Amino acid sequence: MSRPVLEIKDLNVDYGVGEQAVRAVREVNLTLHRGEVLGLAGESGSGKSTLAYGLTRLLPPPGVVRSGQVIYHDPNGEPVDILRLSIPELRRFRWAETSLVFQGAMNSLNPVHKVSTQLTDVIKAHEPGSTRAARRARAKELLDLVGISADRLDAYPHQLSGGMRQRVMIGMALALQPQIVIMDEPTTALDVVTQRQILRQLVDLRERLDFSVLFITHDLSLLVEFADRIAVMYGGRIVEQAPSTQLYRDSLHPYSDGLLHSFPALRGPRRELTGIPGSPPDPRALPSGCSFHPRCPQAFEPCAQRVPVLGPPAGTAERTVACHLHVGDRVPT
Repeated sequence: MSRPVLEIKDLNVDYGVGEQAVRAVREVNLTLHRGEVLGLAGESGSGKSTLAYGLTRLLPPPGVVRSGQVIYHDPNGEPVDILRLSIPELRRFRWAETSLVFQGAMNSLNPVHKVSTQLTDVIKAHEPGSTRAARRARAKELLDLVGISADRLDAYPHQLSGGMRQRVMIGMALALQPQIVIMDEPTTALDVVTQRQILRQLVDLRERLDFSVLFITHDLSLLVEFADRIAVMYGGRIVEQAPSTQLYRDSLHPYSDGLLHSFPALRGPRRELTGIPGSPPDPRALPSGCSFHPRCPQAFEPCAQRVPVLGPPAGTAERTVACHLHVGDRVPT
């Protein structure tokens, strides 16, 4: 395993304050390694996007990071806690070291400005001494990097297809050659063919530019073929982490298994799609013990009483799981 580039330690994110606060992210620990694609999967409302906005300090009010650390390991300097950076330091840090590709490209791009203006503004903000010609030349390079012809530089967002707009956002995220790119469901609104084209291009760019990716999606089938490791979230917590191949072949948490059985396999014998019964829990009133136990077909006595601790199951150090079936309690007979 390569060196870590980002470490999230005991991160807690709330919406609101006091006793009425909604605990959206609870005691999350994650490590993103240099050059790695780390997938983060889970249903809507599991806390995935809140985690991304919390660690980049982009949470809209009333969101607040209650506690924790987000340690960025600068390859040319000392580790820094992003949550402790001053506002001027944070402005210099964003986009230069960590960038974010938002879920809706049409909403992220300004509809009244040309693509060229939006690409060059990123460069101008961080490199005020650069010339206009140099910024435009760099914008052309970025479009070429993501497979868009330079003659679309002066187009408006509405003149581009959905896939092209998403590519522009990826190009903008790579403008200053950051170490980390966080992608929040970047292909959700696109058709399957365009999704695969963008993902193939992203894999190629990652190999050429050697950045790390935190890829957030509800589509676990996408991560199985794209990510190096996968973390699964439920009820604001990480419930399983494993290399993608291990998770696909032998998922340990019943929730992960339910997600894997929610989409058909392209090869092999037919199997019934079972899915997961019930609905995700209300974050304002989570069940006692394991949040998943009301929906879990394998729940037994400890599940409703104690919150399972995320830890390595017996016989492996490569993965962790938060489930009484594998960590801390015997398997029920």
